[in-house]
Amino acid sequence: MVMRHLSAQLTSYFCRRATRPVNNNVRSRRYSTSSYNERGFPDEREMEEEAERKIGWLFKLIFAGTATVIGYHIFPYLGDNLIQQSVSLLNVKDPLFKRMGASRLARFATDDEQRMKIVEMGGAQKIVEMLGDAKDDATRKEALNAIIALARADEAVGALHSAGAVSAIMATPESAEDAEIEKYKRKLLKRFRDMNYGESSS
Repeated sequence: MVMRHLSAQLTSYFCRRATRPVNNNVRSRRYSTSSYNERGFPDEREMEEEAERKIGWLFKLIFAGTATVIGYHIFPYLGDNLIQQSVSLLNVKDPLFKRMGASRLARFATDDEQRMKIVEMGGAQKIVEMLGDAKDDATRKEALNAIIALARADEAVGALHSAGAVSAIMATPESAEDAEIEKYKRKLLKRFRDMNYGESSS
């Protein structure tokens, strides 16, 4: 309705200016020959449709610009909320939800800034507790994988060590069914040793 109203106003404006016939040889370059009726006056219907098209594109550009600005301000907070929700899943007693939370945190830990956000929201402490309390290989594996993702940031290694990660990793039993658990353990223990957080300093 708004576009139709604006188009009608533009059409009235153009029609008021077209008070006399236009010579076929001196027609405005803005309109094709099909934009004029038999008497040489601009065709109101075609002018209205053209105005609607232009106004439509204007509104689309305004909408796209507004959406970009809003998205720029909203999505960072949305990301933080998702991290907090994932950390909260680690508090649920059901191992399935714990695995979901750890898996999501591992995916969110894409750079040092994201890793430290997870640490600041209590994720490092909760993941270490999850590993220590785990009763099955699937839960242990997800916890170890999340710790590996966080440990890529040097500062996060210190937070994990303070949370008791080395002791929890050492206490994780061997798995006869999943060889990756031992692989994860060796990788993490090496990472802590390289950062001077060995077993003796835990």
